[in-house]
Amino acid sequence: MSGLLERVLLIGGSGQLGREVVAAFPSESVTAPSHADLDIERPDAILFTLTRLRPTLVVNCAAYHHLDRCEAYPERAFAVNTLAVDRLAAACALLGAAFATFSTDYVFDGTSSTPYREDDRPNPLNAHGVSKLAGEQLVRRHGNRHFIVRTSGVFGHTVSSVKGYTFVDRVLRQAEAGEPVRVVDDVTFSPSYAPHVATALRDLVEREAYGTYHVSNAGEVTWFAFACEAFALRGLDVRPTPVASAIFNRGARRPRYSPLALEGIARAGLPPMPPWREGLAEYIRTRSTGE
Repeated sequence: MSGLLERVLLIGGSGQLGREVVAAFPSESVTAPSHADLDIERPDAILFTLTRLRPTLVVNCAAYHHLDRCEAYPERAFAVNTLAVDRLAAACALLGAAFATFSTDYVFDGTSSTPYREDDRPNPLNAHGVSKLAGEQLVRRHGNRHFIVRTSGVFGHTVSSVKGYTFVDRVLRQAEAGEPVRVVDDVTFSPSYAPHVATALRDLVEREAYGTYHVSNAGEVTWFAFACEAFALRGLDVRPTPVASAIFNRGARRPRYSPLALEGIARAGLPPMPPWREGLAEYIRTRSTGE
């Protein structure tokens, strides 16, 4: 086991990715303070906590990620996704800890016709993507002992602290209640099942394979086709209504095409990421059984 896993400080441990990181990492090594115990928007709190705990690795799962709220309140997006990330990376560099943080496919503009590689030029369309990209850039100025992990369409069993639901759970609940379901059919992405993302991060950490990585399930799909597959796996005879994304009057622009190429994972010698259908099937199975 890598020495980086000796003392892990996990920020955002109650969230969708954070809970899966706790499950994927050696449990005895992880300390996950609550927001009340560590508010990363307070610079003094970051350095005080890291100095006290002396982690070998800090994993940041905290984010301000509701796209439309980021557009309405960009100062909050930059406070959490940029400035706090910069301070965390700086404190890690000062104290000799490695740093891992999560970014997003929304650093890209969606004009590509092929999945985005790690070295493709970012060009975010919205405040969330800009704040995440700025956070990435500031992390890199503090040395190379970091893991920047870009995900796309994360889903899992813990609800979003901001939205209060995950997409899959929302459409399944609507269908199970007999409610009409409308899903956009002109936006393509790479779903990211949270437990698979957490396992990939652990594998990167164990190899000390520092750098920027795209970590999602393999393949690409529209949100409409994703919902249809969820209904089929759940045994629901439901077909949602396909709609154009333009009908939703949203504050933030979304890229129409943002699947992620997984070249970095392959170069690092990690096992291939499971296909998105496999991640979705596992989610449906464990959602049904309560595991």
